[in-house]
Amino acid sequence: MATTSMTRPTVGVIGLGIMGGTMAEELLKAGYTVCGFDVDAKAQKRLKKAGGQALANAAEVARQAQILIVSLSTSKALSLVTQAIASVPKSARPSQQIVIETSTLPMADKDACAQQLRKAGVVTLDAPISGTAVRIKERAWTVFVSGTQTAYKKVKPVLQVFTDNVPYVGPYGSGTKMKFAANHLVAIYNVAYAESVTLARKMGLDPHEVLKLFGNSPVIGTGVMRLRMAMMLERQYSPPTMKVEVWQKDMEVIGDMAKSVDCPTPLFSAAASVYTAAMAQGLSQEDTASTAEVMGAMAGLKPIF
Repeated sequence: MATTSMTRPTVGVIGLGIMGGTMAEELLKAGYTVCGFDVDAKAQKRLKKAGGQALANAAEVARQAQILIVSLSTSKALSLVTQAIASVPKSARPSQQIVIETSTLPMADKDACAQQLRKAGVVTLDAPISGTAVRIKERAWTVFVSGTQTAYKKVKPVLQVFTDNVPYVGPYGSGTKMKFAANHLVAIYNVAYAESVTLARKMGLDPHEVLKLFGNSPVIGTGVMRLRMAMMLERQYSPPTMKVEVWQKDMEVIGDMAKSVDCPTPLFSAAASVYTAAMAQGLSQEDTASTAEVMGAMAGLKPIF
C-alpha cells in the first residue's frame, strides 16, 4: 500500500551537512514533514529555506520526529546526539521511535549508541550510505540497512525517497561492515584512476578520450570512475563530493577494522599514503579526486595549487 501524505511520519534529520542536508531536502520535495538540527547555523538556515523546521537541539528533534536520520562525521558528535535523544522522556516523544544511524564510524561507537538508545526504548538501525550527495540525482545510492527486520520494513518507504537500492543486510552492524568493504574499494579506485589519468597525460594521450572509452565499459567502467575521473580531467575539485579531510577519517576506521580481524590490506595501505600526501599538499578541503594532483606532482606535472 502506498504511503500517503496523511500517514507519512515526521522525519527528523540530525546532522545537516552534505549528506544529511541532501536527505532533508529530498524528503521535503517528496512531501514529508521534516525537522532537523545541526551545530552549524548555515546548515540550519538551508533547512529552513528548503521548507523544513530548524530546531534548537537534537533533543527537540527527538520530541517531534517518529523517524530520526542521524548523519554525523565524528564519534564525539554521535555520543552527544545519542545522549540528547535518550534524555527525552518516553512520554514526550512519538511512540515506536526509530533512529536510522547513517554515519561511517567505528563499530564500537555505533554499538554504544544502539545500546544506550535501546535502554531508552528507542530502536536503532545501522544504515550507512554508499554514494555521494551528487549521486542522489541519479538515485545511485545504496543504503545498507541492518538491525531488526520489523524496523527495516517501517523505514524502507522513507529511505526509498533517496534510492531504490535499500537492501536489508542482516543484524545490527552488518550495514557498517558492508560500508567498510565498499569504501575500501573506493579508496583504491580513486588512486588507481588518478594514476591512470597521470599515465595517459605522460604518454601524450587525451585523458578525456580515456574516460570516454573506459567510463562506460562493461568490463572496466565504474560509477566512481565516471564521477572522479571527470573531476581529475578538469583538475577541478570543488565543490567536493567527499573532502580529503573527511575521507582520512574513513580510511582510519577501515584500517582499524581490518587490523581487528587480522586481514592484510596491501593495496588499501598503499593508497592511504596518497591521501596523506594530499593532506600535506594542502588539499584537505578538496575532493578526493585531488589525489590526481599528488600523482601528477610525482610525475613532474605542473601543479595547479
